[in-house]
Amino acid sequence: MKRIGRFLLYGAVTVFGAGVALTLVALAYALIVLAPQLPDADSLRDVRYQQPLRVVSAEGELITEYGEQRRDPVGVDDIPDDLVLAFLAAEDDRFYDHPGVDYQGMARAVAHVLREREFGPGGSTITMQVARNFFLSREQTILRKVNEILLALQIEQTLSKDEILELYLNKIYLGNRAYGVAAAAQVYYGKDLDELDLAQMAMIAGLPKAPSLFNPIRNPQRALQRRGYVLGRMLHEGFISPERYQEAMAAPVTASLHAPRSRVEAHYVAEMVRRTMVERYGTEEAYTGGYTVYTTVERDRQQAANDALRRGLRAYDHRHGYRGPEGEMDPERVGEAEAMDAALADHPRFGGLDAGVVLAVEPEAAWVWLRGGDVVQVDFETMEWARRFIDANRRGSAPEEAGDVVAIGDIVRVQRRSEGQGALTAVPDVEGALVAVDPRDGRVRALSGGFDFRRSSFNRAVQAQRQTGSAFKPFIYSAALENGYTPATLINDAPVVFRDDALESYWRPGNYSGRFYGPTRLREALVFSRNLVSIRVLRDVGLEPTIRHIESMGFERQSMPRDLSLALGSNSATPLQMAAGFASFANGGFRITPNVIERVVDADGDVVFRPEFPEACELCQDDLLMASVPGDRYGLFDLPPAAERAVAPENAWVMNDMLQDVIQRGTGRGAQRVVQRGDLAGKTGTTNDLRDSWFVGHSPDLVAAAWIGFDDQRTLGAGETGATAALPIWSRFMARALDGVEERSLPRPEGLVTVRIDPETGRATSADNPDAIFETFREGAVPVREDGDRRRRGGEAERELF
Repeated sequence: MKRIGRFLLYGAVTVFGAGVALTLVALAYALIVLAPQLPDADSLRDVRYQQPLRVVSAEGELITEYGEQRRDPVGVDDIPDDLVLAFLAAEDDRFYDHPGVDYQGMARAVAHVLREREFGPGGSTITMQVARNFFLSREQTILRKVNEILLALQIEQTLSKDEILELYLNKIYLGNRAYGVAAAAQVYYGKDLDELDLAQMAMIAGLPKAPSLFNPIRNPQRALQRRGYVLGRMLHEGFISPERYQEAMAAPVTASLHAPRSRVEAHYVAEMVRRTMVERYGTEEAYTGGYTVYTTVERDRQQAANDALRRGLRAYDHRHGYRGPEGEMDPERVGEAEAMDAALADHPRFGGLDAGVVLAVEPEAAWVWLRGGDVVQVDFETMEWARRFIDANRRGSAPEEAGDVVAIGDIVRVQRRSEGQGALTAVPDVEGALVAVDPRDGRVRALSGGFDFRRSSFNRAVQAQRQTGSAFKPFIYSAALENGYTPATLINDAPVVFRDDALESYWRPGNYSGRFYGPTRLREALVFSRNLVSIRVLRDVGLEPTIRHIESMGFERQSMPRDLSLALGSNSATPLQMAAGFASFANGGFRITPNVIERVVDADGDVVFRPEFPEACELCQDDLLMASVPGDRYGLFDLPPAAERAVAPENAWVMNDMLQDVIQRGTGRGAQRVVQRGDLAGKTGTTNDLRDSWFVGHSPDLVAAAWIGFDDQRTLGAGETGATAALPIWSRFMARALDGVEERSLPRPEGLVTVRIDPETGRATSADNPDAIFETFREGAVPVREDGDRRRRGGEAERELF
């Protein structure tokens, strides 16, 4: 027996010695071979997280985010203590005691490997997870585990415990594209970290082990079990009291999927920004670099633009009748919640309008089930508009009761009103755009490119090249003023016929009213949009001088046809281009370049891109002054870069004055009923066959363009002129956009004189003339009195255009 004992002791010593030797060899190999190949843990001091691209308003409020990973890095001091303790309890309760490797945990993990012949739980500390997440792959091999251990030890020598914990809590993947605890709080609960309760914190802390398996949205029961484990560990470690434990254990699962909390609905603007950022930085860098793009869009004005455009499009839709339900479901299954929600799955919310299933119909009302279980009453009075749509110019007979419009099982659109009440409506088939620009520097203050971006991402404000119609006439008249005309110049509004050799036919343009008015002053021709006058003016001034003048205001030469139809707006332009062109009339004659990006800020808060906004500024045009200022282009006075002059200040002032008359007594007078201001100017526009309806107008502080039409160029129908369809959109927007903005006049430049004229002849007259009116001219261009016999270029009262 003694010999057996000595043999066993000898064997044990031998095995132990061999183990020690192997350990020393392994350690030496790790230190000599593996350690020098490892990444430098010091690089974690300058770690750069992948963060999404954020697009925000001018006020800094979120519009949207782009990128696969949702992350919002926070400092460890900004993370609630309970959340930190929940993670420590679940992942590494000895975090503040071990040197990066928990040898007790490692021993349990080694034992599992020897017993089960596979890797199992245990062993990985928070520091080791940081090493793996930042530097290593997730493959399960002994070599990777050794590297993980060595890196963890190195990290502990380099960073403090709190620095390591901060890295971990910002890097860890927590499911549903959420990386880091702040993102998880938003994704699952729509809350900031300091708004979470203990049960929610424990739920999040349970996710790192298996984000899919313990996802509270997909697997609420498994998530509850995991939450209970975390809370139990917190209780065991003394992190929480029994009372708090019981309260949190009893809490229901409150998680649901939350998209980034958009504060400003400006998806068309966001898409413009996204494309610009991808072009500038490349897709990967743009989506992961943590850039925040501050746009020029103002929250309240953007909301006003959305509301005005949608209301105008719905109003057009209602004028032309009801196209019927969006869909139907089996009436036998109406009342089954699951079946009704399934039927509504392909009918998302558009433009604030909910889709619903008609549950019941009585003569005076219908009841509609909305997604999620809300039921609203839709009274017949909200359906009276719903005569059957036949075509753009015809509708069916007026309905007499709700059953004439809807039936059980119909999928219809409802606009919510008060609690439990709704109004029948429809997603419009027609489309439109509204864009508003600061005329002083080109900052885009609001832009809506359609009824709803989710229905159609085509941005009509910047991509839709549409015929401009009469909204283009101000540019024709501005060219005329630059070539000898005055507001008092008489032009004959009479029939004219042109032969079109290309088509071997004749062109007989006319006025919208079908009437002709004879000799007409230029001002009156613009105010009442006389087509024949515009054609004669363009023919007299000439195509080339006119195109050259308009080109200086920002329009591309190739967009303008080389024939007299240009006088009627046969060219094509986008709403943004039209707004930019009208800005020259609003700002005293300067050309501005619209932009939606104010600045781009990187993840560290540094501005990495800031576009210039050349400003309409008379002082900035003073070369002598600027030459006297030392330093850079902004100099001592911190002046902005100067915008390029497009037209003479006298030209811009007179055009603005004439366009004010359009609103005060002409085709745009409907605006006065909505926007009660005296500093508004603008022009209606309607194209051939009523395919496009425009209104473009401005105050000295804001210029806006509203357009409405069909994407496939269908006619809008009889009566759908710029004054009927587009002007109400523009007016409602401007009423809100200019609320609180002081009314002011465009400064009158030197070189203008105002005299009495006879409205019939356009010539200067005396104060004794009872019909005399005032008109403004450039100095030297005042027409002679009626008893005079002289005529001169640039000042005659009457043109030989009869």
